Amino acid sequence: MSRIGKLPVPIPAGVQVSIAGKRLTAKGKLGELSLELTEHVEAAIEGNQVRIRPCTEARQARMMWGTTRALVANMVHGVSAGFSKSLEINGTGYRAAVQGSKLVMNLGYSHEIAYDIPPGVKITTPRPTAITVEGADKRLVGQVAAELRSFRPPEPYKGKGVKYENEVIRRKEGKKK
Repeated sequence: MSRIGKLPVPIPAGVQVSIAGKRLTAKGKLGELSLELTEHVEAAIEGNQVRIRPCTEARQARMMWGTTRALVANMVHGVSAGFSKSLEINGTGYRAAVQGSKLVMNLGYSHEIAYDIPPGVKITTPRPTAITVEGADKRLVGQVAAELRSFRPPEPYKGKGVKYENEVIRRKEGKKK
């Protein structure tokens, strides 16, 4: 039995959820997201809640029950409040700036890194050493943040690189004389 799947997904004010066939769509102030439901689960709107139920007692249906409920909850939260990830840049001369629809980063390489900002994601740089990734789709926000971090992951000796705001870097001791 899925303990997560049993919980209904509350629909906050300002969010509209609709089910057409096997497609569940959520609309809110931050945009519109949709999810194609598998044949193992079914969704129903009851009042101001969305309930997910397995179609059978098969193992695959029980596995998809909680997963689908979590995806629907993330969609509803995303179109109402949105998701954000913050990144920090550490290193001498390392900086980032948004120029039009690109994020331009200097990360100690011989060239600048120009990253095309995908649609559905908003990237801001409150400081030259801080990047904020915001959007309605939790998966897309996390993927963009991971791609930005992958350009220069933090190294363990000096801590230089791009890291998440709350990430703890395990430091190593340097050479001894």
